[in-house]
Amino acid sequence: MNQQLLAKTFVELADNLVADFDLIDFLRLLTDRCVGMLGADAAGVLLADRDGELRVMAASDERVRLLELFQLQSDEGPCLECCRTGTPVIVTDLTREIGRWPRFATAAHRSGFGAVQALPMRLRDEVVGALNLFRAAPGPFDPAGTLIAQALADVATISLLQQRSTHRSTILNEQLQTALNSRVLIEQAKGKLAERRGIDMEQAFTALRAHARSHNRRLSDVARAFIDDSEPLPGLVA
Repeated sequence: MNQQLLAKTFVELADNLVADFDLIDFLRLLTDRCVGMLGADAAGVLLADRDGELRVMAASDERVRLLELFQLQSDEGPCLECCRTGTPVIVTDLTREIGRWPRFATAAHRSGFGAVQALPMRLRDEVVGALNLFRAAPGPFDPAGTLIAQALADVATISLLQQRSTHRSTILNEQLQTALNSRVLIEQAKGKLAERRGIDMEQAFTALRAHARSHNRRLSDVARAFIDDSEPLPGLVA
């Protein structure tokens, strides 16, 4: 494992302990680093909205995003169980869980995943979501990697629950609702850019994210400008 990258990741997650940070980009950083450092083939994050409904807020690629959506729609799977119980759910072979989660286990196998671990994003009794790591091949997860993944999830949770006043739950709900609205804009922009440039959805997201970072802008603002054609975005569209 790259120790320098691990240390940098903890610093980057902690650096988001400020007001008005870009939640979508923050959570995407978390999933990308879990894939890059911990041997996962894909990662996703589920968060609860103001009504307690779980939403897919980040995914390392389109394949796992669709699987997470399917999990929510079918109302079964390890990630939902993790969010509901607040405890880790580790499955080393999804083919053995057909009886437990028939629809999810079948869909995960079709998507190319053989194992998953879902780690709670919680602070004491407050569970805000789950960090979910998927692997293509069945088999046990590295215990040290699991500890690191949980530590990353814990730091991310602290960032989400960070408050600048006593009204923590209100601030969190506002952040999550804003992020949900931003997620819709970003998905629309991904589709429009993918069609215009003849690329896939993941490449479109990468292009939007790179443009936002290189111009020091929020990802959702770039997405909105691109959808509305309200301003030129040099370099984003050839």
